[in-house]
Amino acid sequence: MDPNQVKIFARINVPRLRYIAGIILSDILGLSWEIVTDRRKLGKHPVINYSTENIKGSFRINPDPLLFETGINKKEITISDWKNLPVFFQTAPDSDIPFDIFAASFYIVSRYEEYLDVQPDEYGRFKASSSLAFKHGFLTIPVVDLWTKEFSKSFLKKYPTLAFRRNEFKALLTIDSDQPFAYLGKNLLRSFGGLIHDLTIKSGHAGDRFKVVRHEMKDPYEVYDYIIENINKCNSDTKFFFPVGDNSKYDKNPSWKSEEYRRLIKKITGKYNFGLHPSYNSSDNHSFIETELNRLKTITEREIISSRFHFLRLLTPVSYRNLIKAGITEDYSMGYPDEPGFRAGIARPYLFYDVSADQQTNLRIVPFQVMDGTLFQYKNLDPAASQEIILKLMNETRKAGGLFVSIWHNTSLLETPEWKGWRGLFELMLQMQQS
Repeated sequence: MDPNQVKIFARINVPRLRYIAGIILSDILGLSWEIVTDRRKLGKHPVINYSTENIKGSFRINPDPLLFETGINKKEITISDWKNLPVFFQTAPDSDIPFDIFAASFYIVSRYEEYLDVQPDEYGRFKASSSLAFKHGFLTIPVVDLWTKEFSKSFLKKYPTLAFRRNEFKALLTIDSDQPFAYLGKNLLRSFGGLIHDLTIKSGHAGDRFKVVRHEMKDPYEVYDYIIENINKCNSDTKFFFPVGDNSKYDKNPSWKSEEYRRLIKKITGKYNFGLHPSYNSSDNHSFIETELNRLKTITEREIISSRFHFLRLLTPVSYRNLIKAGITEDYSMGYPDEPGFRAGIARPYLFYDVSADQQTNLRIVPFQVMDGTLFQYKNLDPAASQEIILKLMNETRKAGGLFVSIWHNTSLLETPEWKGWRGLFELMLQMQQS
């Protein structure tokens, strides 16, 4: 008998319960488990009694109806405190913990609330301010990991022979190359338009533009040598995301046919992990993702499995369904553009569950905790204030034994007055990730 195999007794073996049990028991705690609907098959294993029945010696969690429902229904949620953590879906007094950890974790991780009738921002995105975590002040902690840690302590008291996985902190730097060049890589019309603009305003840079195009001067946005120098110095795990969509109001990347841009992409992807940065309009358009994926494959001559949507324009569940259809197997868009923190309440990768289809998918979600643009552009913070937030999120992730993921852009690492001090913060963050 496997001493670490847990039996979950439930009246019905349902996909929602299987999904969240996999995250809590397998992914975080490292246990093997099985859902049992016949009490005679429980044997002498540790038992989580996820029912209203009385099973002597079991660890009881009185279930909320959520995991046994189908479809999406608005929930009345009341927040209470347990072990200095916010919890909801409170249970009956005879439960071993005062809330349904499976239902609460499913609600947060699956982004159940994003399927409800909510008011999006101007770009169609779910706003951080609309989330349960933001409204109740726990967006900056990975509640699912912390709930699981406290649950494991209570579970261990009842079954002291259990052994749980020790999770190690890791960090991943990700770079979005929305505008890799200021002047290079643009077609004749865009280049001419930019030149005319520079000539007609006093603060224009017509001379610099001309020198860059003639390869007499380095493009001012091309700071990849600096990025590479620092990630090599700190031995930082890094992934780059490149856009190859058509030019639009929100997409300012070079043409995918540009020789300069192709050389840059090949230079980076030849040594580092990379993914597609699908364009603004691709979020709800599968054909755009397919086209852009084929373009990047043509340039790199490699298969591409990773993505992160431009503008973080993640439209649940449509965007994820389109990625799956295109053959993408992991996505890095899970986080808020307007607030730092743990959008899915978890500090590690997990599989996407399509709530409206009631189906677990094979799309791996890698959530991020902080983005440079969130701190500077949305919250108007300076590097010193941003440092406090980054270190807090990193420490919370470290306590959870999770994966700390940050987003930076090449344009935020320019040595310009606007971004003064951000290089120092970038370098400090890389150093702190290693300690």
